[in-house]
Amino acid sequence: MSRPAIASFSGAELRELFAAATAWLERNVLQVNAVNVFPVPDGDTGTNMYLTMRSTMEEAERCEDPAAGAVLAAMSHGALMGARGNSGVILSQIIGGLARGVDGATDVTPKGLAAGLEQASAAAYRAVTKPAEGTILTVIREVSEAVTAANGNGDLDSLLETAVSAAKSSVEKTPSLLLVLREAGVVDAGGLGLSVLLEGMLHHIRGEALVTAAAAETVVEDWLASTGTRHQTEGSLYGYCTELLIGGRELDLEEIRGRVMGLGDSVIVVGDPQLVRVHVHTDDPGAALSLGTGAGQLVQVKVDNIRKQAERFVEMHEEMRGDAAEAPPLSTVAVVAGEGMARVFRSVGCTRVVSGGPTMNPSTREIVDAVEACPADDVAVLPNDKNIILAAQQARKLTKKRLHVVGTRSMPQGIAALLAVSPGEDVKTVVGAMEDACGAVRTIEITRAVRRTSIGGVRVNEGDVIAIVDDQLQLAAPSAEEAVVGALEGLPQADESLATLYYGAETTAAAAEELARNIRERFSSYEVEVVFGGQPNYDYIVSVE
Repeated sequence: MSRPAIASFSGAELRELFAAATAWLERNVLQVNAVNVFPVPDGDTGTNMYLTMRSTMEEAERCEDPAAGAVLAAMSHGALMGARGNSGVILSQIIGGLARGVDGATDVTPKGLAAGLEQASAAAYRAVTKPAEGTILTVIREVSEAVTAANGNGDLDSLLETAVSAAKSSVEKTPSLLLVLREAGVVDAGGLGLSVLLEGMLHHIRGEALVTAAAAETVVEDWLASTGTRHQTEGSLYGYCTELLIGGRELDLEEIRGRVMGLGDSVIVVGDPQLVRVHVHTDDPGAALSLGTGAGQLVQVKVDNIRKQAERFVEMHEEMRGDAAEAPPLSTVAVVAGEGMARVFRSVGCTRVVSGGPTMNPSTREIVDAVEACPADDVAVLPNDKNIILAAQQARKLTKKRLHVVGTRSMPQGIAALLAVSPGEDVKTVVGAMEDACGAVRTIEITRAVRRTSIGGVRVNEGDVIAIVDDQLQLAAPSAEEAVVGALEGLPQADESLATLYYGAETTAAAAEELARNIRERFSSYEVEVVFGGQPNYDYIVSVE
């Protein structure tokens, strides 16, 4: 008995359709990740698209309005809020275009789907400053054109079949349009991800089980080594993939886009007067952060080292070929604020870094995602903030891995904990050593008071520079540099101590070096090091040991 044709999707049916698409993408994440290629590696495309879809569906589940247009509008907001990486931002614009095409309608009809896909294609192209064919942009455009041409068929079943067929054909042609894909022997990862999403929808309306993942794409083996070399030596490749979510009231999208264009390449700036998402590859993430704080409020910040991504890309393929070394007994995950601090954590052996900290605490889910991505079954989590410890502990319930939450309350404690790791020891001994190392470090944090208060006899007014020592308000001072010196004076003096000054995104290197000279003159027992931390909100974070 044949199934009746589908004339429209209600809000609930649309939610189920996208949920199935997300589930199918989840089963194919590794296959999509496997075709990430230079010159814009930009993290793991499949993972980024999946996490973007997960945020999309969370917002859809919260939507109480049964209208399909309302559900799509909620999805659009969730996609923009949760967009990860270049591919995730473009995907958020595709979903936003679908929402505008349906425009609040009670149901999605074939005409509405065609209109939505047309808007989706236009939005995706507008999002990219230098659109390139042979990418996800080509795929969404050719899907839209095919569905528009077939719209006379009158049912959503046939239109989805047309969309899937067009997507697959378009993805197969991407190497003929983009030289780097042709050299790599792969298709475009973003386009493949979009095709997988559409395929999941088609499986759903046909009533087919989402069981078997698609076959993995192959990559020309010699190209992997050359790609790693090119990432290390290519002078035009910017070093850091920087993403910001800026909140405000009257944000000027075009002005922000113009300013971001001067910071690097691979620029995507999308959103509305209340919420703007920025993606840029740059050598100066601090300038991007300053731009964001100047335009509005930073809602989310994410900075990745592109060259490190390239190295991980090559490593991933080696693992897929079965050549990877045996997993270490213990992996580590640290919550870190600031791209400079992230570099420090990776340099001392941290397996995975989660962006977050004061004012931007990561969710338990983000911590779980990082834990699941670790190679070892035992994972030590370093919250590095007292307000994140509980979320890290909650993560134990959401993973099958053995999670060890080390009670680090600051980033300097997290660094000390990582330095205490001894590869030859058993996991229990290593975790114990990490806990012990935290107690050997004093942390000074310099920021500004957000309100007037009096704590422990210290009175401060809103906007005052304050020093916090090991989570306790210590003093207020006329400047950040004087606050550091005052806090150091309050610490017990040892015969020899090391003070490491991690200076923030809004602090200049010259100011930090001048402060270091002042400390050396005042405190003869201190050896002083200066490191760019890039952390927002805190002028200095000082580790004393």
